[in-house]
Amino acid sequence: MIYIQRLVILSCLCLLASCSGNQKVKDSQLALMKTTNPNPIMTDRDKNTNRVQEIEKAVSSFPEIYDAAVIKGKKETLVVYKVKHSHRFKMKKIEKNLTKFLNKRFPKENITVSSDYKIFLEAVRLNERIESKKFSDQKAEKRLGEIIKMTEEMT
Repeated sequence: MIYIQRLVILSCLCLLASCSGNQKVKDSQLALMKTTNPNPIMTDRDKNTNRVQEIEKAVSSFPEIYDAAVIKGKKETLVVYKVKHSHRFKMKKIEKNLTKFLNKRFPKENITVSSDYKIFLEAVRLNERIESKKFSDQKAEKRLGEIIKMTEEMT
């Protein structure tokens, strides 16, 4: 009886180990547990990406922020970030300072800033879809608009 139990347990472990092999894990699946730092991306792939990279560097320069995603559309730019755990009590102040800093440094950009995890996750997913070419520029722009609308509804 004991041998049968051990055999069943051993076979279950082998089965579980074989099921998890060679699966690529997306950043969006691990976004809560680790730093993803997705590349800044634009929904309009034909444009120059220097401005988006400048925005991403500016956001990353804040010592309280450890992970950020920047997605630039035709009219709007979404900046989402995660705050270090020791600074969580000052999130409103950090968001206010970051918004003020970005609006002062990039006055011609229409920037939406959010520290909400759900928005961060949606931005990372959109980033993955754009990079994998699963979304056309029009679909990506539409989805970016929906995500920005979600940020406005949450405030």
